[in-house]
Parts: sequence; C-alpha cells; structure tokens
Amino acid sequence: MDIRQMLFRYRSYTPIPFLVLMVLFAAPTAASLATGLILVAGGEFLRLWGVAIAGSETRTTGSVGGTYLITRGPFAYVRNPLYVGNMLLYAGVGVMSNALFPWLTLGAVAYFAFQYSSIVSLEEEYLRATFGEDFKGYCAKVPRFFPALQPFSGGTHEQPEIDWKRGWRSERRTLQAIGLIAIVLAAFWIWRK
Repeated sequence: MDIRQMLFRYRSYTPIPFLVLMVLFAAPTAASLATGLILVAGGEFLRLWGVAIAGSETRTTGSVGGTYLITRGPFAYVRNPLYVGNMLLYAGVGVMSNALFPWLTLGAVAYFAFQYSSIVSLEEEYLRATFGEDFKGYCAKVPRFFPALQPFSGGTHEQPEIDWKRGWRSERRTLQAIGLIAIVLAAFWIWRK
C-alpha cells in the first residue's frame, strides 16, 4: 500500500497522540492560552470557510477524489486551506498547552508538515489527472501551503455554492474537540495558579 494513501485514510487520528501529550504535559499560562487561542481561532476559521465550500468531500477517508476543482474562497489564496487550518490548530493547541514548549509543538508541526505534504502529493496526482490544464494553471498561480496575497481569478469550471450551515455541521466534531481541549487547559491553568 502507498504510504500516502495510509496517511490520507488515517489523517483524522494522527493528531491524537500529540494532543494527549499536550494535555498530559500541560503547563499553560494566561499568555500561552491567549496566544494559542488566537492561532486556533484562525485555523478553525480557515477550515470552516473551506468546508463551507468543499462540503462533505473533505471528510472522506476512503480513496482520494473530488467532484470539483475548487478555486474560490480560501482555495483562491492557498491550494490546501484545510491542511493549513489544521496546522494552525495544532500549533495553537501546542502554544495553549505550553507542554514541553517549544519542542512538542515543533515536533507536531514537523510531523504534520510531512504528513500533509505526502497526502497533498497524492491528491494532486488525482487533480492533475482529472482536471488537467485547469489544475496546472491553478497551481501556477496559487501556492500549496503559504497563502498568496492576491486571490486566484482564473478558471471557468463549475464551483459549488458556499453553504455556511453545511460548514458548521461538518465542523461540529472539530469544534467540540477544540472546546473540550480549551476547557481542560484553562482548568489546568486555574488549578496551577
């Protein structure tokens, strides 16, 4: 089996060991909680915006695929806004927890950079084969992970409509997990005061 396919299939579970360590070794401060929460909020907004456009296809765990080449919303600035949002989320939780800081956070970010780079190479093979020249033109103007300052304005292919309600529904589990972790870390901070 292609390791990229395995990483894609289990991408929802790989954060768990890092999150457990971040909670077990938590040493939050008021500053780490506030700073981390800003990163978490930015990451979740990026995810929510992307999911509101891309829909439930972002939750697939089978094989790589997609109905649309989405080039609007956050996808007009960065080709992988959900993965960038995830990286901000994980970094934010690491900063909030202040656990073994900065090494655990840097280790988590390095691991997820490797994981998402691997997954993206697999996804881009599919997109290149499916959308051909449209995808090639999109790649030439929109960075993979570091957002552009100007949005992509090309492309003539069909785009799904933005549906914030669908986005909120899809992000429900992520929001619950973020809320639970934030409450636990805030409780650790209050308890340690």
